[in-house]
Amino acid sequence: MPMISIRGMCSVVWLFCFSLQAAEVLQASFDGQTLKLTTDEGLVTLTAYQGSTFEVLYQVKNEIPLPSFAISEQAVRENAKYQEGRGTLTLTNGQLSAKIQKSPLQISYFRNGQLLLAEEKGAFLQQTLRGFRFNLQAQEKLLGGGQRVLGMDRRGQRLPLYNRAHYGYGTESKQMYYSLPMVLSSHQYILAFDNVASGQLDLGHSETDILQFEAAAGRLGYLVTTGNDFGQLIEHFTAVTGRQPMPPRWALGNYASRFGYRSEAQTRQVVEMFRTEDIPLDAVVLDLYWFGKDIKGMMGNLDWDRQAFPQPEKMMADFAADGVKTILITEPFVLTTSDKWQEAVDAGALAENLAGQPKRFDFYFGNTGLIDVFDPKAQDWFWQTYNTLLGQGVSGWWGDLGEPEVHPADTLHRLADGRQVSADEIHNAYGHQWAKMLFERHRQARPEERPFIMMRSGFVGSQRYGMIPWTGDVSRAWDGLKPQVELSLSMGLQGLAYTHSDLGGFAGGDEFDAELYTRWLQYGVFQPVYRPHAQEHIAPEPVFHDETTKAIVRDFIKLRYALLPYNYSLSYLNSQTGMPLMRPLFLESGDMTQFNNTSSYLWGDAFLVTPVVEPGVNKVEVELPEGVWFDYFSGQRFEGGQGIQLATSLRTLPVLVRGGAFVPMIAPPVSTQAYDSSELILHYYADELVPQGQGLMYDDDGQSFDAVGKKQYELLHFNAQQQGNRLALQLKREAYAYQGMPEQRSLYLHIHNWSSQPRSVTLNNEVIPMAANQGKFDALKQGAWLDGETLKIKLEWALPTLELNIQ
Repeated sequence: MPMISIRGMCSVVWLFCFSLQAAEVLQASFDGQTLKLTTDEGLVTLTAYQGSTFEVLYQVKNEIPLPSFAISEQAVRENAKYQEGRGTLTLTNGQLSAKIQKSPLQISYFRNGQLLLAEEKGAFLQQTLRGFRFNLQAQEKLLGGGQRVLGMDRRGQRLPLYNRAHYGYGTESKQMYYSLPMVLSSHQYILAFDNVASGQLDLGHSETDILQFEAAAGRLGYLVTTGNDFGQLIEHFTAVTGRQPMPPRWALGNYASRFGYRSEAQTRQVVEMFRTEDIPLDAVVLDLYWFGKDIKGMMGNLDWDRQAFPQPEKMMADFAADGVKTILITEPFVLTTSDKWQEAVDAGALAENLAGQPKRFDFYFGNTGLIDVFDPKAQDWFWQTYNTLLGQGVSGWWGDLGEPEVHPADTLHRLADGRQVSADEIHNAYGHQWAKMLFERHRQARPEERPFIMMRSGFVGSQRYGMIPWTGDVSRAWDGLKPQVELSLSMGLQGLAYTHSDLGGFAGGDEFDAELYTRWLQYGVFQPVYRPHAQEHIAPEPVFHDETTKAIVRDFIKLRYALLPYNYSLSYLNSQTGMPLMRPLFLESGDMTQFNNTSSYLWGDAFLVTPVVEPGVNKVEVELPEGVWFDYFSGQRFEGGQGIQLATSLRTLPVLVRGGAFVPMIAPPVSTQAYDSSELILHYYADELVPQGQGLMYDDDGQSFDAVGKKQYELLHFNAQQQGNRLALQLKREAYAYQGMPEQRSLYLHIHNWSSQPRSVTLNNEVIPMAANQGKFDALKQGAWLDGETLKIKLEWALPTLELNIQ
């Protein structure tokens, strides 16, 4: 029997074997933004995008690639520089250069001349496996893969790429609700594979120095991005994959949520209890009982159970009048026993089996079909339900089980171009596509409104559809609390900055643990979304617990509301740059010794937070970044660049504030509907070792979509210069008109760490009177008073710029 070369076999059977390890570039063409390489094995294109990013796509003969899910519809292509050399081609986009070896084809990537990463053998494709292999450098650390509990550095791991629920997880989880085929390297690049099929991400596990991406099918493409620092790297990456639109301001408030409220009367009672107990509240979340009295057999009804909820429209209107929004759970499964089964079948809204009939299968909730969110006609049918609910007064959507939780491999989905693909080819894009449908349809129905979309599964770039992910059904135990910082930090660096946990824990728990509950809800103040949620045998809402627990949690929820101007400004920055709200210490410093530090993190620029994740703790160890830091609760001063032991009690949380930080706050309202920044409390943390400080505050009406683009907002800029006992502050207002914008503000300025009586305080060169005590200070319309080690100044802010000098 004659021998047949592997290369010869591949040239005959294109769809079964394709490898570029011996490919040669036969022709190159460049249009200013895209370089097309015609090889003897297929077509390879490199496209430059804004922000030092390349999209690289390998196109196999006789195969039409699936569309990109990772690249934003608004991504901007960039003009690049192209050079041809002897045996090599070079494409440069900003700081990133691709050096292409023509024979055999191999692409290496450099930042400002420094090697970042290189393809080992290019793409590979066989009958049931395709992907890429890259060389890894020694000592290189790799974060990524989406939600995992494995430590921040995941090098050495082999990670399944298949979104799957992990009920009741604790301190280790290799496979969870939201996988991502991407890595962020300690060498300051991001590599994201634009493939939504089930697969594996091997980060030097099988071969020490090889990163291997494997998929069952799908698009042979990837994105590679770099930046001069980690902040710029994230900014560049989200410029291509998309930025999170600003959520409505109420999304930053407190939620009442459980599994689940069973009636209108119960829901009304709980909301009223928050008001009675003086605990701010902005949203109530209804789990699956809103459309059925039982857990099983009802999924897919997605219409009010009028016996349990006789007047939902009036209920939601009453809540809205009191500043409380209503969020409803929905799922993509339609049970064969549900009221809408036949309607879904007749509309062609369900994914199909291999015979072209609605695919039916069994799972926990019953015999079911799955809505085909990729099919435009299925989207039309599904949206009818949402549109009806929107008209009734629903304010937000909770998409659950969207991995999908059960997704048989022989399920077929139909894309917008008419192609059908199997479940394994498209699995990891299901939640992404569902969020896209909701976002785009909601925007069409209510173009001036910011959609609220909470989901637990998606893909690279899902943040551009306003997706707010959570970390799933975590164990209600200390082991469930411990990994939450890691999960939120790692997901934030991968673009999903609003990743948060069910505060207090969701799954299990034999009896109420007041200390665990308190510590989890304290941590929640400094995470993106404040939503206690749990199985109902132990109440997740603070209003049902003992007076001590309730008092502590009340104070911390009020702190969350007092921080609304600061937190809302973090949302603004995220929408403009992709910068996460929760930030690992290495993101700012570049210190790789902090790469795995999940004990402490930065909440914005100002706060350093160290959650308490063990029982009985009265002190924690904190690695302080450089600078000067102050205990938020006691005011104790620490010099940075060292490890310290910080005392704590159950009534406090280990939180430090950076010297030179501005923190804008307000008196805590009962809901964000009552938000008012016309009386602003501005804290500045002064120190002689910190010669300069700066900050900003963003404000708008809290609800209009793209307020920045429409110039319906204002920015308050804060700057400070200190030399010894002289402090100069500049407050500048950059204002555009929006509904409810204060014409002027009453400003209460608190300058911390200031122990000496000033000789003079001047505002725009006019002397401000000094008060001798609190009573006289209160009587002044404009004045100053030294209260212990805090200098308090109050003034009216109407002019665009204020200059304040203290000597």
